Amino acid sequence: MPTGSQPVTPEDVLDPAKALVPSVQKVNEMRVQRGFWPKIVSTAARIPFADQALSVWYAARDPQTPAAAKGMMLGALAYFVLPIDAIPDIFAGIGFTDDAAVFAALIATLGANIKRRHRDEAAQTVERLKDR
Repeated sequence: MPTGSQPVTPEDVLDPAKALVPSVQKVNEMRVQRGFWPKIVSTAARIPFADQALSVWYAARDPQTPAAAKGMMLGALAYFVLPIDAIPDIFAGIGFTDDAAVFAALIATLGANIKRRHRDEAAQTVERLKDR
């Protein structure tokens, strides 16, 4: 497991077993802060799971969301923004299927932590992004 003295590798970031390790969580949080909005803005009109990704983002930023759930959410969001992917996003039609599967699994597991307010805010944001 990574510690403060060991660098965090891309494999660490994508490993669900390591999502709650503080150094991995911090790297995920930084990647999400830098990469989430540019990616969601450029893809929201093309991906059917944009509302799910956004609801997870809003839940991960909510101070009332438990830390363990936030760690897993940040891991899923980091996977979405990372260029290293099981199926690269550049492949038309199938490039985002792995990302959709990650969000579906996360929501199935942690859905109780994604509140109606997160889903509503996500739906409103998707509509604004699609209107651009």
